[in-house]
Amino acid sequence: MIFSDKLRLLRSQAGLSQEGLADKLHVSRQSVSKWESGISFPEIEKLIAISELFDVSIDALLKETTADALTTENMDRLVLRFLGSSQAMHSISQQLVTIMQDGKIDAQEALQMEQIMCALDHIIKDIATLKQTFYANRNVIPADQQPSLPFSIENL
Repeated sequence: MIFSDKLRLLRSQAGLSQEGLADKLHVSRQSVSKWESGISFPEIEKLIAISELFDVSIDALLKETTADALTTENMDRLVLRFLGSSQAMHSISQQLVTIMQDGKIDAQEALQMEQIMCALDHIIKDIATLKQTFYANRNVIPADQQPSLPFSIENL
């Protein structure tokens, strides 16, 4: 798989249009179209931004690989980030216990709570990205988005 195909695959897996990707990279939609059609390549700074946006190495973007290799690397990176988040959750739990011990939140503890909320927002984003990538790569519909059956299995 060549760069243009990888970019198109990563963009579609992320649910982005060419215009949406262009906005994130601060380029024109025509630039994204040229990259995806193989007419031109992005500048180094844009390659780095694409790598960071889709959580894949520049190596994986530029070297010819299979779609499965790209997906595997992407999933590996996301899982490692999630594991780091779960370690952070243990630390956050301990901090929350300490803050809440006296039943009052002073100014310093309020600042600490703001930092905790920011960390939790990042963790939530990591989990959502991992779930989205997993379902997109497995062609699986999440349980909460599956259509309900007009009957119950228990009634059969």
